[in-house]
Amino acid sequence: MQKRNYYIEIEDFLSDESFRTWILSKVDEQGWEEWTLENQQRAKLVEDARLLLLAMKVPYTIISSSALNTALQSTWIKIEEIENRNKSTKSNAGRYLKKYWLTGVAATLFFAFLSVWFFKNQFQTNNTAVTYKELVNDNNEGLVEQTNNSDKPQVITLSDGSSVLLEPKSKLSYPKIFIGNKRKVYLSGEGFFEITKDSQKPFFVYANEIITKVVGTSFRVKAYSDQPNIEVLVRTGKVRVSSNELAANSKRMIEVVLLPNEALRFLRSDLSFNKITNITEDKMLAASVGNIEQLSFEFTDIPVDQIFKTIEQAYLVDIDFPKDKLKKCHLTTSLSDQPLSEKLRIICKSIGNDTSFEMNGNQIVITSQGCY
Repeated sequence: MQKRNYYIEIEDFLSDESFRTWILSKVDEQGWEEWTLENQQRAKLVEDARLLLLAMKVPYTIISSSALNTALQSTWIKIEEIENRNKSTKSNAGRYLKKYWLTGVAATLFFAFLSVWFFKNQFQTNNTAVTYKELVNDNNEGLVEQTNNSDKPQVITLSDGSSVLLEPKSKLSYPKIFIGNKRKVYLSGEGFFEITKDSQKPFFVYANEIITKVVGTSFRVKAYSDQPNIEVLVRTGKVRVSSNELAANSKRMIEVVLLPNEALRFLRSDLSFNKITNITEDKMLAASVGNIEQLSFEFTDIPVDQIFKTIEQAYLVDIDFPKDKLKKCHLTTSLSDQPLSEKLRIICKSIGNDTSFEMNGNQIVITSQGCY
């Protein structure tokens, strides 16, 4: 069940980054509008949270603890002055009700000050969060957007032959054809990338506040808008990760180089990089490693049907092939550094006899007359 189904207080919504993104940036990646309309009482609570969040939308400045205390003390002094002026004219019962009401006002003001302070210190520190929408709008190449609304990863093949295994609740924007001397895509969520080598045209993945640059390799990027960290995990090749120049602290830009089985955790709150040289020692990273990173694509005299099964397990695709015609086919090949489409091309070329493949989403059809 979604965590937000248990929200019963306004502060529950204010502490949820996806809710703030929806209200302030009108980016509804988590389906807030549909969720809100499911319940009338829920809609009222969401509306109250929205109004308070909009009221808190002031210029991004840090509120110090001392400033917060000063503001609260000033509020209490004003409340006491009002209460003292009413003491001589109100009955005991009236004073009690007034004090009860004023206490509620004080609590509300205290929460407002505290919410502003927490919001700015935890989510609007020294940097401005870079959103997927900003990144896409900053590009003028005419992008295609692919959204995975299913419950399993989807394979996307790019014009250069590179492949992306896009996880559920994730988006990828990319040009139909890469032009110029750079290949640039934009990610919101999580994806596993296998990039076709081209030293003359490096590949860039823009994800929130970081940019991942490669020439040809395989790696995973995890960059959800409602999570405080971004993670990059390298399977093969070399990856360079740096902060996006759109981030406010771009003067502190650092480039981190990652090699196979190394990872990086980027803290969005302060734009800091944490390089991890041993993935197995990090429980969160170790748990996020998928089949595609664990399975070997080195084959020595292996039956073709087993190779297809390995590919199905890694990419969660379905491969339809003529089993009778290929049951005696064995291959020896290395496919570790190849995108999915290139893997299939190499296999078909090795089999021969006009063997070919067609891809339609997560469905792959192999046609063949058998081995040489």
